Amino acid sequence: MDVRTLHSSPQEQPLSVHDLTVAYERKPVVWDVHLDVQPATLTAIVGPNGAGKSTLLKSILGLLPRSSGRVLFFGRELNKVGSKVAYVPQRESVDWDYPVTALDVVVMGLYRKIGWCLPILGSHRKKAMEALEKMDMAHFADRQISELSGGQQQRVFLARALIQEAELYFMDEPFAGIDATTEKAIIHILHELRDKGQTVVCVHHDLTTVMEYFDNVFLLNLRQVAHGPVQEVFHMANLQKTYGGKLTMLDKVAQSLASSET
Repeated sequence: MDVRTLHSSPQEQPLSVHDLTVAYERKPVVWDVHLDVQPATLTAIVGPNGAGKSTLLKSILGLLPRSSGRVLFFGRELNKVGSKVAYVPQRESVDWDYPVTALDVVVMGLYRKIGWCLPILGSHRKKAMEALEKMDMAHFADRQISELSGGQQQRVFLARALIQEAELYFMDEPFAGIDATTEKAIIHILHELRDKGQTVVCVHHDLTTVMEYFDNVFLLNLRQVAHGPVQEVFHMANLQKTYGGKLTMLDKVAQSLASSET
């Protein structure tokens, strides 16, 4: 039986968001979001620029304050299940001039297990190298992170997330500004995670790949438009509600949807 078709109990559910609102200076920017994510699924958060996608992700993780709402991870507060959750931020939010190597960045993913004041051991570096090898980046281990291309930097950050061995991964635009080879490598890893029972929630911008890459989609434009399996929710009526006249790729998306139905 496919675990992606089952509904889990609140204690097993990787993510449960209810009545979440985020406001800046009393002006709501994300309103009244309800989102339940089932285990072993890939969920895309999709919407136009300025729709609040990254804001939603960061507020779920407690990186931005919430005006209202409750968020549970595996039925508990985030601080009770921290080791089960990993986060890959947008590349644009990272200081790439910080003087660290690719290997150093991946080892940072182990700090919660190592402890901030304890030494990094050879076993930790070996584990980090294995994560870099999985992302085909082992030969860049000693390279300064600032010297890597955008796609290479994204692979390193994914390796850092993988080394945490989390059960729930949050990723903010992991496919933005990368080459086709890196995109293929990343989606392969995400499908591997799902097939092993792990869960991924991902802010995504390319509408033409939603059907191919993800199991579920959450459509957002300040307010929640729709959420559910891509086959049921990702259709032109909902996309029109989400994007309105801003959907410049309408024809291309329509062709993609039509081809997926044949």
